[in-house]
Amino acid sequence: QVQLAESGGGLVQAGGSLRLSCAASGSFFNIISINTMGWYRQTPGKERELVASIARSGSTNYADSVKGRFTISRDNAKNTVHLQMNSLKPEDTAVYYCNLHYLNGMDYWGKGTLVTVSS
Repeated sequence: QVQLAESGGGLVQAGGSLRLSCAASGSFFNIISINTMGWYRQTPGKERELVASIARSGSTNYADSVKGRFTISRDNAKNTVHLQMNSLKPEDTAVYYCNLHYLNGMDYWGKGTLVTVSS
């Protein structure tokens, strides 16, 4: 299996910053087979939405709502992906999930970490 361990969520005031991290491990983890790693978020009653992703090539993709404020990066040596979130807004409040998408179509998810932005 693949385990995705998320960390870094919490409570922050609007305008503040948080850094989420996701460390991948497990017997099925194979860095060569990765298509993308990324972060999704979900609020009650809404669909889970893509926040940001980074491909094996290093190219990145961001939701329009976070462009210019969030930055995704990876540390291949530590099998870790980070999401630096700046200028946070109350509407960024959500549970954030780490995702690993393999080239064969398999998807793995973390358990989620709560980000709360107070106004």
